[in-house]
Amino acid sequence: MDFLHKPVMLNECIDMLNIVPSGIYVDGTLGGAGHSLEIVKRLDSGKLIAFDQDIEAIKNAKIKLKSYEDKVILIHDNFRNIKKSLEDIDIFRINGLLLDLGVSSYQLDSPERGFSYRYDAPLDMRMNQSSQISAKYIVNTYSEEDLKRIIRDYGEEKWASRIAQFIVEERMKKPIDTTGELVQIIKAAIPKKAREEEQHPAKRTFQAIRIETNHELDVIHDVLESAVELLLPGGVISVITFHSLEDRIVKNFFRDESTGCICSPEIPVCVCNHQARLRLAHRKPLVPSEEELRENPRSRSAKVRGAIKL
Repeated sequence: MDFLHKPVMLNECIDMLNIVPSGIYVDGTLGGAGHSLEIVKRLDSGKLIAFDQDIEAIKNAKIKLKSYEDKVILIHDNFRNIKKSLEDIDIFRINGLLLDLGVSSYQLDSPERGFSYRYDAPLDMRMNQSSQISAKYIVNTYSEEDLKRIIRDYGEEKWASRIAQFIVEERMKKPIDTTGELVQIIKAAIPKKAREEEQHPAKRTFQAIRIETNHELDVIHDVLESAVELLLPGGVISVITFHSLEDRIVKNFFRDESTGCICSPEIPVCVCNHQARLRLAHRKPLVPSEEELRENPRSRSAKVRGAIKL
């Protein structure tokens, strides 16, 4: 299967980066290389360094970006390690960073990867296929309380307690091996009337387990902190988020880093000595156009936030 992934809000992201042809840019989430391709097209003496923990994305990008291979460095690693990985290749300052925090269409549409509730496949969900922790491990070994917490906090699922209870009851009979088995357990746990909502009843739980499998939220703050340290003055961070948990982390980080004093309002004199390191590229996040929504329905929940290094 080809690694196909339609880049979300392509023009908005590339325009926000304000690319300098001689600059050094990082695509922290290579995916189908759609954003990377547009960045590297705008470089002459500059470089693009692209990260992905999915080896299939790296293999695909070697083909897709072959015409620009003299300007591209591909790194098979999680973007949380951006600072060390760049230092290892003697890069200490960058002009811009792009992060697309969504799951790639390739991953969702490859049944064998076990990301989707729409296919019956081995329960996996690992973005990095060499990782030891899979969705199957989480579903079959985590305590009922931990499953409840994950599904509630990462999936924002109001039936988290029942779903966790049903998972534990079912795995006592036999291990839960496939996405199809998990979907049936979720459907049984959610009352019939609630299952008739517009979105698939398993959507929130699958999101939650995927986030836990890949530690998705843990790494966002880390990479943003590294990016601020790496950026040259005037450099840009551009981030695409797809659900409220991701967006909240990015929004709060940008807010704090674009603010001087962050002391509590009750404190009459500043004691934090905090200094702003960023300014917001836009006061509110950018969202997909009506045209993009028609052409790429998966962009529906996307938001793009950007910030510029002071």
